[in-house]
Amino acid sequence: MTSPASAESSPRAADGDPSPIVAVIGATGTGKSDLSLDLAERLAAQGVPTEIVNADAMQLYRGMDIGTAKLSTSERRGVPHHLLDVLDPRDEASVAAYQRDARAAIEDIRARGAQPILVGGSGLYVSAVLYDYDFPGTDAAIRGRLEAELDERGPGMLHRRLLEIDPESAREIGASNGRRLVRALEVIELTGRPFRTGQPGSESLWRPAVTIGLELDRSLLVERLDRRVERMWAAGLIDEVAALRPTGLGVTAARAIGYAQALAQLDGEVDAGTAIADAAALTRRYARRQVSWFRRYPDTHWIDALVPDRVEVALDRIRSAASPAAG
Repeated sequence: MTSPASAESSPRAADGDPSPIVAVIGATGTGKSDLSLDLAERLAAQGVPTEIVNADAMQLYRGMDIGTAKLSTSERRGVPHHLLDVLDPRDEASVAAYQRDARAAIEDIRARGAQPILVGGSGLYVSAVLYDYDFPGTDAAIRGRLEAELDERGPGMLHRRLLEIDPESAREIGASNGRRLVRALEVIELTGRPFRTGQPGSESLWRPAVTIGLELDRSLLVERLDRRVERMWAAGLIDEVAALRPTGLGVTAARAIGYAQALAQLDGEVDAGTAIADAAALTRRYARRQVSWFRRYPDTHWIDALVPDRVEVALDRIRSAASPAAG
């Protein structure tokens, strides 16, 4: 039997090259953070230092903790985490900026001889790191005009326009995601080409990667998500949002699931029960979109989120991917 620190059990390739990026993906509520920490601890025990890179768009924001299920410093088990709390809630997150920063963090981790684990459920952000494609620039005048239309007439009008000129992107984005509809129409106007939604599998990998997907029976996931939203309110989400409000919430932060409903409750537009029910319904819908998105990732190793040996199964997949004989 080989020792835990042997080349056989380590995920690092035998030729000394950096091991593949490990991505832990799945719907909200499947336990991605716990699995990533378990993997980091097991790899560290095998002599492979490991660092985690956040791929949850809302966890980029400082002060948005309860509603994003962000791990506190003490909950991170001493594992270094990157790209948490890097934006002010007034800022607008940019997937292009995230791609740049996340890739830089990963390259730094690999240069130190450590193992990067990319963890999150924001599909476009995960894809931006794993897949090799560029994002078109932006134009303030076009963006401002489209955002004004969004505010005045709502996302349905923008969706109908996109459906006429780029039906595939329109179907992928959906009729309610106003921010991405604005971006799609902006890119089309700038480039004269269809908007690429960053669908997984449409591009080659940026760097070698092994993707671990966590899955859960739909009925069990729904129950988890509903309880999660209830816990957010019980943990003080309303107080968190009230504390953030004086310094301002940008469009993205104010429309985040949970935060938008908390704002409506604070404004007296809905009561607590309605706010919780609305947030739960949107969370379930979001989870369905996540599952649909990630199911298209090629070569993903799917693991039942409840199996007792999920950590060992994931480690086995990582070792196999790092093996010179893999593939």
